[in-house]
Formats: sequence, C-alpha cells, structure tokens
Amino acid sequence: MAITGTLALFHSWEILETRAFVSYSPPGLGFRRGFSFWCPSLSRRSPETRRWITGAQSLPRLVEEFDPKVPIEEAVTPPSSWYTEPSFLALELDHVFSRGWLAAGFTEQIKNPHDFFTGSLGNVEFVICRDASGCLRAFHNVCRHHASLLASGSGQKSCFVCPYHGWTYGLDGVLLKATRISGIKNFHKDDFGLIPLKVATWGPFVLISLEKDCLHQQNRTKETVENEWLGHASEILSTGGIDSSLKHVCRREYTIQCNWKVFCDNYLDGGYHVPYAHGGLASGLNLNSYSTHIFEKVSVQRCESTSVDTNDYDRLGSKALYAFIYPNFMINRYGPWMDTNLVLPLGPTKCQVIFDYFLDASLVDNKKFIEESLKQSEQVQIEDIILCEGVQRGLESPAYTNGRYAPSVEMAMHHFHLLLHQSLNKF
Repeated sequence: MAITGTLALFHSWEILETRAFVSYSPPGLGFRRGFSFWCPSLSRRSPETRRWITGAQSLPRLVEEFDPKVPIEEAVTPPSSWYTEPSFLALELDHVFSRGWLAAGFTEQIKNPHDFFTGSLGNVEFVICRDASGCLRAFHNVCRHHASLLASGSGQKSCFVCPYHGWTYGLDGVLLKATRISGIKNFHKDDFGLIPLKVATWGPFVLISLEKDCLHQQNRTKETVENEWLGHASEILSTGGIDSSLKHVCRREYTIQCNWKVFCDNYLDGGYHVPYAHGGLASGLNLNSYSTHIFEKVSVQRCESTSVDTNDYDRLGSKALYAFIYPNFMINRYGPWMDTNLVLPLGPTKCQVIFDYFLDASLVDNKKFIEESLKQSEQVQIEDIILCEGVQRGLESPAYTNGRYAPSVEMAMHHFHLLLHQSLNKF
C-alpha cells in the first residue's frame, strides 16, 4: 500500500519552468483567486508548452463546469477534461493530495524499531520508520546536502546514509554526520535534519499528511486522526471488521491506462456495473440488497451474498462491505478477507493501483484457500482494468463531454465529485 510511482506529467524543462511560476510566482500577476501566473514570451515557447499554459489559464473554468449545487437527479458529471488535461492533474496534486490524511502503508511494515518503508506521490518522496525507541516517524526522503534520495524499498536500518556523499541521519531525522565539510562557514548541523511529515496510524493502516503547515507536529492522537480521516464513518468501519488482527498475505500492483478518478468512479457506482462486467462476482452477491451510506469524506457500500453457506473456497462470506475514503483509498471486507486498493496518479491518463490482501490469522497457512481466493480476485481486477481503460479512451473522444448519474445507485460517485470540487475550488 505504500505510495509509489513517479508522476510523469511534464516532458520538457519548459513545462517544468512554467509550472513553477504558475504555482509560486508573486501574487497579483493576472490569475484570479490568488493563483498567480507568469508567462514571458509565450510566442517563443514550444507548442506543447503553449497548450499547457492555455490549459492552466482555464483551470478555474474547468473546475466550475461541475456544479455541486445541482441535485444528483438533475446533475451532469464532471467534464471529460477533468480526466484528460495534464494541468488539471497538477491542480489535483496541489489541492487534493496535499491536504488531509492519506493512506501510505500498513502497520505490519513498521512493527518493530528500525523498520522502514518508502513511497512517493507526485514529486513528494517520503520515508516512514520507527526509531530506536519505537516512535513512529515520517520524513521527506531527500538528503539535505544535494537532494539525493536517502532510502529505497523497505526493511530495517539503524540510520539513513545518503548513497551520494555519505551524509548520515538518525531515524529521528537528526543529521548525525556531514562528511568532508571542513572549511564550511555559517553551517549549523541542527538546521539540516530531515524535513518531517505528519504521520499517524488508524487500525492496521499508516497515514501521512503532505500539508506544509504544522511540520513539527508529526504525531497526532488517535481520536484526532480518526475524526479527520474518517469522521462519523469510523464507528461503522471499526465494527465492520477493519482491525489489526488480520495478517498481511500479499501485494499486487497494476498499472492502468486511465486517469486515477476513472478507477475511483468505477468503484463508486453502487454495483451498477457488476452484473454486466463481473459475472462470477455477481453470482455470489445479492445485488438487490445493495446499499450506500454517505459520510463526510467516506462512502460505505454494503451487499449480502447469495448464501450464508460457505464452501472451502468461498471468499465472500455472508456479506461484503466496500468503503471509499477520499481521495484515493478503498477498503473491501468480506468473509475472512480484507483487501485495500490505493490509487496513485502517474499521469493524466495513467495510474497505479496497489492491492494489499489481509486474511484472518486462522487461515494464513491454508495455501489452497489463499490461491483460489486470489485467483478469483485477479479475475475481477482484469475485468475492471478492461472497463477503466475503455472508459478512458471514450473520455478522450470528441463525442463525449459530460454524462449523467443513475440517482438510485451512483450516490457515492456523486459524493466523490462533490468532494473533488470542494478541494479544487480552494485556489
């Protein structure tokens, strides 16, 4: 579940340079709502850069093309440009993923002192670890000397040693050793520790926040995190079997040629697509029992199975619970299984989905059961990938601009779009 992957939005130094000015130039240079814009000699820029600049200038208009005030019965979906425009994804990284708590991993990854794992989202590289005293920590995974990445993968370390020039940091982020700096002036070691990130746990999950404020307030109380991440959905998830007793079995990763929101939309359609795309899964679910409950930043879909009698290879049990936690994390709980889906944008039309599978401890040695269950899950994922990639191609067609909602089933999808608009409208 670690956030991994590298965002490949910008393919030339010109675009990178332009984006920096779009995001950080001094205020008052011509972009409304405080979103500054600087663009010298536009005519001398490449066609690709000019297209990006034009898209950036129209971002407020694109956001407003979805009207959150219209009820679902009358509403149209967000425009296709939300799923295809590179500059729109840049806005999402700044205003959706850089605020609030994000799922980053699971507690088994940092169970012991000196455990660590790394990940990334957009241009943010991070490392999460437990220091020698067992305190949970998170930092930007960047050496303060010349910006090399410090760590990779996961495992155990007693300290982080930069592979470039050997600068060494404790697992508490303190700079322990700066090599070959004799003669340096105005250098204070305490000013060059690792830059911290807020980190917390809830149940079996490790969470981080990429917000730039409150960097020194890393760890938060369980109650605060629970309220900020889950709101009133925390009780239904806690009592719905989302706990730390389940054992991690394996991870599967999928790279899908679609915008990250396409995968989320597919998950949030209230089982609408299940009888048409997932014949095997549909046969095990009583779709007439499907229900959706909306909370602040969470939607929970529930469905009963067709039978409470389970055989040796039935992974569904008597009922299924599907929880979507804004903006990009999903928890699926059924029978003895829990699996999670973390959706990471890799570009405007490409994403990575990381599946982590957890199982009741009594079954972790049942190899045959695990193999058969994972095979069934893999079939569903392949079917969903085909759907999502087909939708993305349709979104890029000139024949499509907006769609409509099925009001009786697509409430969670509409809620997702409302939350997106709320985040994106704050620039």
